[in-house]
Amino acid sequence: MLVSLLKKTGLKLSLNDPRWGNRKDDGKKAQEGKKPGEGPPDLDQLWRDFNQRLNAFFGQKNRPDNGGNNNGNNGGGGPRPDMKGAGITAGVVGVIAVFIWLASGAFIVQEGQNGVVMTFGKYTRTTPAGFNWRWPYPFQTDETVNVSQVRTVEVGYRQSLRTKQADESLMLTDDENIIDIQFAVQYTLKGPVDWLFQNRDQEDTLRQVAETSIREVVGRSKMDFVLYEGREKVAYETQTLMQQIVDRYKLGALITNVTMQAVQPPEQVQAAFDDAVKAGQDRERQKNEGQAYANDVIPKARGAAFRLMEEAEAYSAMVTENAAGNASRFKQVLVEYQKAPAVTRDRMYLETMQHVFSSASKVMIDAKSGSNLLYLPLDKLIAQTAATDASAAAARAAAPATTTVLPQEAMPTVEVNTRRSSRERESR
Repeated sequence: MLVSLLKKTGLKLSLNDPRWGNRKDDGKKAQEGKKPGEGPPDLDQLWRDFNQRLNAFFGQKNRPDNGGNNNGNNGGGGPRPDMKGAGITAGVVGVIAVFIWLASGAFIVQEGQNGVVMTFGKYTRTTPAGFNWRWPYPFQTDETVNVSQVRTVEVGYRQSLRTKQADESLMLTDDENIIDIQFAVQYTLKGPVDWLFQNRDQEDTLRQVAETSIREVVGRSKMDFVLYEGREKVAYETQTLMQQIVDRYKLGALITNVTMQAVQPPEQVQAAFDDAVKAGQDRERQKNEGQAYANDVIPKARGAAFRLMEEAEAYSAMVTENAAGNASRFKQVLVEYQKAPAVTRDRMYLETMQHVFSSASKVMIDAKSGSNLLYLPLDKLIAQTAATDASAAAARAAAPATTTVLPQEAMPTVEVNTRRSSRERESR
């Protein structure tokens, strides 16, 4: 705006202007061997030209000076026209300077950011995204904070996993083992005022909070748990504990994620640890094989034991039922015996002999009438019968038991002997 005003007034600030310099001294400079117009610019003449052009711009006309003297006073003794024009010029320049100074208090906050306005270094207010204004320096200052950006803090390494920070990554577990952990913490800002004013070095503070939190979580866990199945749980507990400490410190950060980059034993014992891991894997394999064998044998043994128990119970029930049946049969026989003792005795004797003869291959009969001893070769008779009828022999071999048939010539002797024995028992 000042440049456009100078253009409108026609003022040219150029060292090549021939009017620069003192015109009164041109003759002297010429006598001294210098060309007219050389030397430093005449500031008084420059100021007078500027006032004249500025008065012409505002519609004012210069009054002729008395006697052609530019420094003379008017007849009324009033102020000189150059001094009045200088006051107007100073006022315009002051207004322009004030306007520029006030305009310097304007600032723009981008989307996803917050502006923090401070008065003499003390927090005053927080501005949203868009065009905002504050009192210019030195009264107020502003600082823009990006609250949507996801920031990252690395613990145990810097930029790459190869650049380890041993003082941060080495930790002690609950079973007194040393473990090397490298992880990254991602966070956003939820309180720009707390982020700016509550702590000095925010990122270093957040790194120390992360290191403290994970050391506490790892110190409560076993080494194998941290290395294998417990990584996600360790990361979750670390994130929760970090958020609690950050809120207690009023850091103004929101922990969004904790990512485990590398979890391993120290490099000095890596080989021994690998051997221990292999031994543990072999132990687990053998345990699984033993468990598989047990799962195969134990059900079979239980099944066999259950079968034996069932068979024993069945045998017990069979014996009990047979005994009960025999007792019932004996009672029934007793009733019939009481009705006809002789017939019952003969029937019982015949049934007993039939049972004996069915399981014996040889039968000897002692007759009291003579000293002859009768011999019945039942085995040979059975063999002859089997030879004569092959088909009947095959059927008898398939059958569980057969009934032995005595030859006809032996039957009368047996019957006589049986009857005589019956009569003898009756006579007795």
